[in-house]
Amino acid sequence: MTSPYEFRPTHVVPESGLPTWESPDPARQSARLDPLLPVMLTETSGDWARVVCSNAWSAWVDGRLLITLPHRPPGTAQPLATTTDPRALLAALESALGAYRQLVEQYADGRLDLEAFRSRSAGLRIGAVIDGPAAWLLDLDRGRWYYCEGAQLQTYATVEPADTGRGPT
Repeated sequence: MTSPYEFRPTHVVPESGLPTWESPDPARQSARLDPLLPVMLTETSGDWARVVCSNAWSAWVDGRLLITLPHRPPGTAQPLATTTDPRALLAALESALGAYRQLVEQYADGRLDLEAFRSRSAGLRIGAVIDGPAAWLLDLDRGRWYYCEGAQLQTYATVEPADTGRGPT
């Protein structure tokens, strides 16, 4: 059986929880899984799915009801590495956000029609999540999300670069 150290959840149990069975046989019902419990799918048989919990307990469930976890973002297998000062990326994000704000203001004031707004904002993509001292910043030129706390950027995940019309980066 899988040890807890090898446990890598692939799914979660739905909010209503899930009944379990000892085998893929409706006559052999067992315990109920808690709502939103992470589980690892290890086997399927028709609509039946064998799952393993973090404590290595295994059971069969109705696999159609499991909620698939998204795949781990590419690039997260490497350890977090401290990189550059975040100020240049913050300035680029601020500039892009300012450009978008101006387009929204022009559209809201009637100086741009919807077609012009869409045309001028096409390819403009930025991303930032600020939560107190922590920040997650998207740098599309490098195809990376960075985690920032204080004055250091750490690579968090890589992303597929967007087609911005600027050619390969």
